[in-house]
Amino acid sequence: MSKQAPTIIAYLKTYCGWSEGVRAGMRKYGLAFEEKDIIKNPAFRWEMETKSGQAMSPCVEVDGKMISDVSGQEVEDWLIANGYIEKSEAAADAPTDSSCSPEHHEAKALAKRQAVGKVPVLD
Repeated sequence: MSKQAPTIIAYLKTYCGWSEGVRAGMRKYGLAFEEKDIIKNPAFRWEMETKSGQAMSPCVEVDGKMISDVSGQEVEDWLIANGYIEKSEAAADAPTDSSCSPEHHEAKALAKRQAVGKVPVLD
């Protein structure tokens, strides 16, 4: 890295191809980042929307600069262009520029249908 390690906050969804692409890019370069799950914590979604001025995710904030509605590849390209990292030819451990697969969406829909009408039991 040619600059000091950046402070990175990533506003991501729990299960999302685009969000996993951002995570994969961070792992590829060994970058530390704070993940704010906008599904599990609606306050993080509000924070993301307030900072970015829009509602699409993922959004990644690097040293106070918000990059909105991006893929992992776009974040990597931005980090390279702004001198935070040098390009690596190593492969990421997940696709960095794609949405969830149709199979993933079908599995989520099936799980949701199976959960309808079930009452959680608390121990």
